Amino acid sequence: MHTTTPIHTFHIPVMGLAYTIDTPVKVARYGINSVVSIIEDKLVELMRKYYCEKYDEQYVPITPKEQDYRAKRITDYLNLLNRIVKKQFEDLRHSTFCVGSELTKYFEMLPGDSILRLSYERLLQAKDKIERDTLVKFLTSQIKPGCIDVNIMTKVDKNNYDRSGHQLTDGSDAVAALRGYANSDLVDSSVIFSAGLNPRLFNYLETLPAFNAKSWATFDKKIVIKVSDYRSAFIQGKYLAKKGIWVSEFRIESGLNCGGHAFATDGSLLGPILEEFKLKREELITSLHALYVAALKTKGLEVFDKPHPLAITVQGGIGTYHEAMFLASRYDVQSTGWGTPFLLCPEATTVDEETLNLLSSALESDIILSKNSPLGIRFNYLKGTSSEREKMARVKKGKPGSPCTEKHLVSNTEFTKDPICTASTVYQQKKIAALKSLSLSSSDYDKQHAEIVSKECLCIGLSNAAIVTYDLPPIKNLKAVTICPGPNIAYFNKVVSLREMTDHIYGRTDITDPARPHMFIKELKLNLDYVRDQILSNDMEDTKWRKEIQTFVAQLSAGIAYYHSLSDHISSATFTEELLMCEGELAVLREAMESKINLSA
Repeated sequence: MHTTTPIHTFHIPVMGLAYTIDTPVKVARYGINSVVSIIEDKLVELMRKYYCEKYDEQYVPITPKEQDYRAKRITDYLNLLNRIVKKQFEDLRHSTFCVGSELTKYFEMLPGDSILRLSYERLLQAKDKIERDTLVKFLTSQIKPGCIDVNIMTKVDKNNYDRSGHQLTDGSDAVAALRGYANSDLVDSSVIFSAGLNPRLFNYLETLPAFNAKSWATFDKKIVIKVSDYRSAFIQGKYLAKKGIWVSEFRIESGLNCGGHAFATDGSLLGPILEEFKLKREELITSLHALYVAALKTKGLEVFDKPHPLAITVQGGIGTYHEAMFLASRYDVQSTGWGTPFLLCPEATTVDEETLNLLSSALESDIILSKNSPLGIRFNYLKGTSSEREKMARVKKGKPGSPCTEKHLVSNTEFTKDPICTASTVYQQKKIAALKSLSLSSSDYDKQHAEIVSKECLCIGLSNAAIVTYDLPPIKNLKAVTICPGPNIAYFNKVVSLREMTDHIYGRTDITDPARPHMFIKELKLNLDYVRDQILSNDMEDTKWRKEIQTFVAQLSAGIAYYHSLSDHISSATFTEELLMCEGELAVLREAMESKINLSA
């Protein structure tokens, strides 16, 4: 939670590497919080050059020859964004209340029940000059820009080395990115950690005073952790609290109904997960505060008698005003994250025109839970992109794989001493050669071959939307674009303005496909598809795997029972009917699972 009450009740999460790389420049002046990815420093540097030139600032390159260049690039880009947003906001604040002005746009996008929006509507009706002047003074004194937040995917943390081959101290990808953020001028800002606990990164965090509280509930830079369940929040929160670091927000994301990397849970669904957070929230805060206070005393730092605020927010698959309102009222979430729908809003995100057209026409079948990520984590992926076409053209020519220029996702040592990326040409050629030596049947060979060559370069593919959109110099002349929307994109089918999107979020209009299922139902269906695939493709003779599948099915069953208890409170005419259909599907899957278990016994 930010130091003061947010202007809006939604935020724009990080998307890819490029899609929100400059979102603050587009939306922060209107009070909208957004998240920038800072892991790809080459893209960061290209964007810094672009915006320096656009805003007539001197650009001095930060080259790899400079010590700690990666962190410096990130610091300078974030400082540039901060200066731009401050200038934009001051210009907005000093503009006038007239049709089409930036100031008018600010207030017209606010939620209808906010004090500022209601005061603005009073201004529109006011006829007395004194009253109007009083309202104008009040309104312009109360507005503020949105926060410039950053994301670090904790698993993207390869080691880096100097020219002599020595590993750089505190020079790994994620650690350097964190230092770059900590050294920036940003205040009332947050770093969002995603993809789980990274001890090296979290231990380094302890050395950075930028994250210490300035007073009760006041931080220049805050910690937000993206989690998929309560257990993950408790473990990571405790780890940091023991170091005297307060987590200001747990950002809960649906495991499968989200964009990008998808982390299937043990079958736990978003509703029950949010219910657990609601029931255990005070217990969580009390436990973390006790550990935090003990650590502060050990360090000789100021101790706070009561816990700092700890916000619970949620994202992943949210698509209507009624869904967002239900999440806020039922689970007391402070903000909802709207990611995928904003990919169709050029005023907020950076998507090249070709990919934008693909997104606007995407159907449910066009979004797949792929195995395309080199990290070995399932990945929600849009079919038909230029990156997919380029990848398959290489395969057809007998030259699978991509040139590995950025090396952020290197992790495999199957064939080499030093880690390499499974999307790289080197790895795929070696892996295919090994596959050919196994004398597999034609069908088994084709299946394994397809999985090998499906891996895709994400470092460049997820950066190139900005490269193409702003005509920046491409890395190694590679311009193909990868995009990873959540399944929710299938129900948003037109490019919209920022005003249209905020009107949709706040219930003033509706831009979704009428056939769109409720977010809870969609996530349930995605989990049913996932468990079906697991039952069909895995050997039940593996005791550990068998127990995991049984747990998954049991959790889905418990989730369905929970949703039945909520059905009267959910604003969806088809919710109960679709829930019953899902319940029937699960019964069929359970029978298939038990039959396979019996056959393997």
